[in-house]
Amino acid sequence: MEPVYFDHNATTRIDDAVLEAMLPYFQREFGNASSRHGYGLNARRAIDKARRQVADAAGVHPAQVIFTSGGSEANNLFIRGAADSLKPGNLFISAIEHPCVLKPAQALSRRSCDAWAMHQLAVNTSGQVDLDAAGNAMQKHKPGLVAVMLANNETGVIQDVASIAESARSHGAYVHTDAIQGLGKIPLDFSALKVHAMTLSAHKVYGPKGAAALIVDKRLLLKPLIYGGGHENGLRSGTENVPAIVGFGVACELAQARMAETAQHVSILRDQLEKGLASMDATIFGTAAARIPNTCYFALPDIEGDTLVVKLDKAGFAVAAGAACSSVNPGQSHVLNAMQVDPMLARCAVRVSLGRSNTLEQVDNFLRATQHIVAELKQTSSLSF
Repeated sequence: MEPVYFDHNATTRIDDAVLEAMLPYFQREFGNASSRHGYGLNARRAIDKARRQVADAAGVHPAQVIFTSGGSEANNLFIRGAADSLKPGNLFISAIEHPCVLKPAQALSRRSCDAWAMHQLAVNTSGQVDLDAAGNAMQKHKPGLVAVMLANNETGVIQDVASIAESARSHGAYVHTDAIQGLGKIPLDFSALKVHAMTLSAHKVYGPKGAAALIVDKRLLLKPLIYGGGHENGLRSGTENVPAIVGFGVACELAQARMAETAQHVSILRDQLEKGLASMDATIFGTAAARIPNTCYFALPDIEGDTLVVKLDKAGFAVAAGAACSSVNPGQSHVLNAMQVDPMLARCAVRVSLGRSNTLEQVDNFLRATQHIVAELKQTSSLSF
């Protein structure tokens, strides 16, 4: 059996059409976009087109798109860049943010001088930010910066970003959403979300690694992380990665065109998957909340997640024990901890994230393989006593 990839929230295979669009910019059209000759002008035109394509995916003007090297850089650009433009105050982030939001926020709060006070917005047992508690907390401690991700990379749970942003804006705060996992899976509307900044990334939507963007409100004050030649409106200096940016643009265009079809396809697969997992007495996290359609985060009692991932890999299925970004720091998921999941059950967590190429046959084979592994592990456990 061919290996089956069920880890699309970690990264995706580059689409053939995306790769084809990128290839000329590695060789024939290799110019520096800052050069004034024909090679440079062709590169600049390609970047301008990609900027429009990315802007269309978020419903914004192209001038609002700031290209970066990845989602981590874009998130840091908001947290650190906005903080350095304002007087220190209160920084609110949800308890389930990606580490590239959590860690710069923690770093700001540890400064020996001009430190920001960091507050975490609690989530309920379904993984959604508690709106009443968030409103009360911001009423008590006037926020300066607020960051809440649109869709969680582990559970797939979607947050009511617009309501949180409305509350934060009433206090004059800047609001950011990491929408990386939402791109191509649910409609994005920058204005409707009422945020000042939004992060998107190419490699989650069948585009290349090394390209992402921070979408910004024109009124947002930011200081750059990287100083130099003044690229990206002075907010991100450095020679542009033209092939990756071109690929990002095409990937966004394709993701928009295919969104409804892809969502329907992966929803059918996930329903079949979760039906089979339920028959094995699995706990599926976040089912009481709205989720992006491709994500299933589950736990089988008494079967450690890391063990199941390794066994499934040997059986030909690539899945994840939590988020790929945390693989170097094994341990309980901070997302499940925030959801008040029992630590013993949290150790059993496994994430399946489906993609366009996956099939019902693959899901059925996965369920059979999982049943076989569980039976084998339970038998081994019983024989050891």
